Amino acid sequence: MNPQSTHGNPRSTPKLLGRILLDTGAIGREALTRALHEQRQTGERLGTTLVRMKACGEEEVAQALARQLNLPYVRPPLEAGEDALPRVGETLARSKTVLPLLVEERVLRLAMGDPLDLATADDVQFRTGLRVEPVVASRSAISEALDRALGGGLQVFVAALPGEDAREGRGYARGEARPPAVQLVDRVLSEAVAVGASDVHLERHGEQLRVRLRVDGVLRHAVKLPKWSRGAVLSRVKILGGMDISVKQRPQDGGFTYDREGRHFRVRVSTIPVDQGEKAVLRILDPGRAPTDLEGVGLGEEDLAAVRGMLARRQGVILAAGPTGSGKSTTLFGALGELDRKRQNVVTLEDPIEYRLDGVNQVQVRPKAGLTFPVALRAVLRQDPDVVMVGEIRDRETAEIAMAAAVTGHLVLSSIHTIDAPGAIARLLNMGVPAYLVAGGLSGVIAQRLVRRACPACRGTGRACDQCGDGFRGRIGIFQVLVMTDRLRDEVGAGASTSALREFALAAGMGSMAGDARRKLAEGLTTPHEVGRVIGGAATTRLACAECGEELPPTCLGCPWCGAPRVPTCACGRELKGAWRFCPDCLRAATPASGASAPPAP
Repeated sequence: MNPQSTHGNPRSTPKLLGRILLDTGAIGREALTRALHEQRQTGERLGTTLVRMKACGEEEVAQALARQLNLPYVRPPLEAGEDALPRVGETLARSKTVLPLLVEERVLRLAMGDPLDLATADDVQFRTGLRVEPVVASRSAISEALDRALGGGLQVFVAALPGEDAREGRGYARGEARPPAVQLVDRVLSEAVAVGASDVHLERHGEQLRVRLRVDGVLRHAVKLPKWSRGAVLSRVKILGGMDISVKQRPQDGGFTYDREGRHFRVRVSTIPVDQGEKAVLRILDPGRAPTDLEGVGLGEEDLAAVRGMLARRQGVILAAGPTGSGKSTTLFGALGELDRKRQNVVTLEDPIEYRLDGVNQVQVRPKAGLTFPVALRAVLRQDPDVVMVGEIRDRETAEIAMAAAVTGHLVLSSIHTIDAPGAIARLLNMGVPAYLVAGGLSGVIAQRLVRRACPACRGTGRACDQCGDGFRGRIGIFQVLVMTDRLRDEVGAGASTSALREFALAAGMGSMAGDARRKLAEGLTTPHEVGRVIGGAATTRLACAECGEELPPTCLGCPWCGAPRVPTCACGRELKGAWRFCPDCLRAATPASGASAPPAP
């Protein structure tokens, strides 16, 4: 291997690391002053402090360190030497974060994150019998190279951790520099980001701390951490989230920013007290992955045209409906991506801000500070908006303001928790929103679920291939789109039931999630088991015959398959209501079926 490297300039008198970083413009004087003050409190190396404070990057510190020590600096990506790595061994390489690059004429070229660690250099020299020639590289670059060379990632890293050591756990909880524990939290987050996890669960499991990752909506076991790390990891997470590490008997919320390979993630932290300890859940948000349009979310051609038609009207409320984690925010931001943000004033109210979108004024709702959804929405409506996106309709007040804004000519996008599209109308009415506002303000509802995509390589067989972990890669939406028609508005205003609204919507062309799922199954995008897992218990607005179970056409009076009546009808064909004594059309006695009596004499 011939690593690409640069050499530090020779100096008659070595400069201090901080001065080198100042001279190269990597940091400012104020940042250096703060880092030096912090370093005196923690006792850690200056470069480690600067990186932790986000004053500069790891690679900048590594380059400055190489210049200071007049050693070669190796740029990422690194590659382990095929003959060199076995000589050092996996455990030593991972525990000391060193990477053997090359063996040549009894000399081992060794990439080190801390070339001043002479004890590690001596250990490697004793183990290999070779003279160590250190070069400088960042710890992250070394760890990633080891993962590529050895595989195993998080599991292998945890296996290389020190055993039971209560002193280490207590030291970390006091905020002292504990590289193994700090690296452990970073490695868990790195693994979560690498596999596309949306949530990280840290929970006690016996004497250990279990880590589980939610990937594509499914919670998976990742690793069990040693007993000594249990308190250290939870304390580290609390410190990162700006929480109180001494409070363990009540829930806490916090958050922090996590940077990886040039990408910036927002991590929301939530802790709750549980039996014999605490549990923490970390929600990972990637603000840079906002969808640019609706093309990639999975809407069929007809549904996509219907949604775009609602957006083109430029007024009314469009709701995305579904349970938590069903992709509602992604759909709403896809809709925002299709709007003309240069010539329109687009404002969003979110809790939290999940995506960043150019040309959009995004407001973080802060209920504890008094900035609730209703308060923020009223304020935004005084800002001359064309489009308002409200993260979620949670109460009557927010719903009423949104509907009133739509009636006065604004386009409002929001989400709501309901099973299907017609259920969103019923939910608004049950909140106490006046029927006339719902009828006049609502443009339509997009109900949805997310199912895992079948891996193109192994077609969702459930067996891992070299491109997936379990036969699936990513997720795709299953949709049901309801467009408000004049008939539906009249029925809503007249107080029609949810079942009646569902039938009218089906008659107007609304499909079902089951039908959309069947289309995606036919295209090979997912599997029957996955569809059953996600929507098996959900309402799909499918009308079924009570006798034979076959699907019924919308607004039918009976089953075309077995002839069983669906609703009571008069001999003249008029549907009969339960309390009627006579048919209002022919005045026959209201007894169903063909044997109805003749109309009474006038």
